[in-house]
Amino acid sequence: MNKNSINISWSSARQICIVKTLANSGHYPTRKSEKEAWFLSPLRSETQASFSVSLTKNLWYDYGIGKGGNIIDLVMAINNCSAHEAVRCLQEKVQFSFCPEKIIHKKNSVQIRNVTVIKHIALVEYLNSRKIPLEVAHRFCQEVWFSLNNKIYFSIGLRNDAGGFELRNKFFKCSTSPKTISSFIRGFARLVITEGMFDFLSLKELNNKLFSSSDIVVLNSLGNIGLIPEEWNSYSEIYLLLDNDPAGRTATQQLLKKFSNAIDESQFYFDYKDLNNMLTHERMEK
Repeated sequence: MNKNSINISWSSARQICIVKTLANSGHYPTRKSEKEAWFLSPLRSETQASFSVSLTKNLWYDYGIGKGGNIIDLVMAINNCSAHEAVRCLQEKVQFSFCPEKIIHKKNSVQIRNVTVIKHIALVEYLNSRKIPLEVAHRFCQEVWFSLNNKIYFSIGLRNDAGGFELRNKFFKCSTSPKTISSFIRGFARLVITEGMFDFLSLKELNNKLFSSSDIVVLNSLGNIGLIPEEWNSYSEIYLLLDNDPAGRTATQQLLKKFSNAIDESQFYFDYKDLNNMLTHERMEK
C-alpha cells in the first residue's frame, strides 16, 4: 500500500467507525439497539457487557473502569500507545469508510403495533418467574405488540419519559426510540434511582414503604446517567439501587461524586446481583 494513500488527518481518524474496528479485531456486540451497541470490554476481562458504543456519536465508554472517548482514545488504551502511534495503527489497518455506522431506522427499528393491558399467558408466566405480581405490573407496565425485521413480537413494556418503551419478555430485551429514563415524580423529598424495569417493580415488593414515599427514576440503561439533571441536588437524599456488578458499582461511584445528597443503598441486597435477583431468591426459599 502506498504510504500517501493512508495519510489521513486526525479529524478523519476520529470518524473511523468504532464498531467496525472492534469487529476487525474479533469483538462483536452482545446486544444492540438503534443508538448503542454493548460489548464485553476489549480492555479487561468481564462476563457481562459494560462497554458501550454510541452508534450516533461514534464514541465509547467502559463503565467498568469509568473511561471513554473516541476511536483514537480506544486504540491508545488497547495498545498502551501514544496518540500518534494510535493514528498510525488506524492508518495501517482500516480499509473502510471514515464515518460512523449508519442506522437504518425505518427497516430495522421497533415499530409499535398495539398497546394494551397485560394478559397474554406467556407474559403472565414471565412475570411469575420474576416474582412480580400481575397487579403490580398492571399499575406500571403494559402489553406491547411490535414489529421488528418484518416479524411481530409481544412484550412487557415500561414507558419512558419520551413516550418510548423498554420492552422485556422471556427471550430478549430491547427498546423503542427515543431511549431515555422513566421517571415517577410524585413530589416526595427523597429520590430513588434503580437501574432497570424489574428492579423498579421488585422494589415495590421488597420495600413498599420506601417505594410509596419516594420519587423514583428507572435509568433503563447506565448510559442514561448523563441525563440526570443537576437540580436533583434539591432532594433531601438520593438512594442509589444499582446492580452489584462492575458497571453498576462504577455508575454508583459516579453518581456519588455528582450528588452530595446521594447514598449507596446497594448493601440492602449485597448478596445478590440486583433487586430482582434478591426478590426471586427470597420468594423461591419461601
